[in-house]
Amino acid sequence: MDTKKPITKDYFIKAPTLEVWKALVNQKYIENWGGGPAKMDDKIDTKFSLWGGDIHGKNIEVVTNKKLVQEWYGGDWQKPSILTFKLEEEKDGTRLTLFQTDVPEEELNDIDAGWDDYYLGPLKEYLEGK
Repeated sequence: MDTKKPITKDYFIKAPTLEVWKALVNQKYIENWGGGPAKMDDKIDTKFSLWGGDIHGKNIEVVTNKKLVQEWYGGDWQKPSILTFKLEEEKDGTRLTLFQTDVPEEELNDIDAGWDDYYLGPLKEYLEGK
């Protein structure tokens, strides 16, 4: 059963917007903060994979340095979750917001926690430690 409840996250990262963007779309950056092995770029219709294929999907909207919308599949999901990253330049860093819909209800809590523990948390630590 699917849920209509979205996952939202809001992170302030003490790094330039260009660096945050690279951490989302450049596979070398992704592998450095822990999301690898990865296949990723910043082109529409790119099929990507993270963590060696555990997460995979397709870029469906790309606004360089500002917005990335992707179809995400985890495990054996029958339909994709829609994931949106938005970046806003702020004084001394970048505001990254995440909005994810259509996560299977039985996985909602794990996916929600996973963003902090395995994705956005490590990405923030990596960029702020550079």
